[in-house]
This record gives sequence, structure tokens and C-alpha cells, in this order.
Amino acid sequence: MATKFRVEVLTPEGELFNDEVEMVSTRTEVGSIGIRANHTPLLGMLTPTELRLYKSDSDIVTLAQGEGYVQVSADGVLLLVEEAHQKGDLDVADLREKVRRADDAIAEAESGSEAERRARRDKRRAEAFLGVAGEGDAAAH
Repeated sequence: MATKFRVEVLTPEGELFNDEVEMVSTRTEVGSIGIRANHTPLLGMLTPTELRLYKSDSDIVTLAQGEGYVQVSADGVLLLVEEAHQKGDLDVADLREKVRRADDAIAEAESGSEAERRARRDKRRAEAFLGVAGEGDAAAH
């Protein structure tokens, strides 16, 4: 049995998860990361992805994670994210529409502008959430 540790997932709306897990799987700006008990202290920037919280080998909480930060300390893991959603709460049609609107905004934005960066970030998030919803290929259409 793996050693458990405390994990909190916080959004601007409040606490989404607070429990003990055996492992956290997420993605930072520099790549995917798996975090287990007694991990080296870490502070990283999170990118949109599927966040997996392994309570056990067979009990896995899956969330769509937006941008944010992860902090690993002796007390556990804290994930502060702009938004996070339960997999079952994702609206595929709405996410496809967000990808379409982001594509339109990218096409209209001046190259290198803040508007273009914001639209690209919105598109990455919507595509990542589509992947979590099991519609990963839908983002390419």
C-alpha cells in the first residue's frame, strides 16, 4: 500500500478537492509530473490538462484542470487553479463552441498581440477540457 498525503485543489469559487491520495498526475509548463508522498518541494506553473488524483489504484478522481500553480511541501500538495471541473460536468458542445470562438479571435487578432495570446490560451484550455471529456479528436475538427 502506497503512503498517502493530503491534496487540496482550490479555485476562485472555493475548494474542489481536499483528501488524502497516493499520487497526483498533472502537467506543468515544463511537462507532465507524477507526485507521490515525500516528493521534493516544488513550485510550478500548471497548464490545462487532465488532473488525476489517485486515492487508490482503482479509485481515481479525474478533473479538467485550467491554468494555475502547484506547490509541493512537507504538508502535502496544493493546486491553485483558475478553473477545474469534474469530468461529468463538461459540456462538449460548449467546449467546441469555445474552440471555434478562439479560432475566430486568433484569426482577427494582430500577430503577437495580447488578444492573440489570450485567444490561444482559451483555445488550449478548451481543447484540453475536450480531451478530458473524451472528445480529444473533436478539437481538431
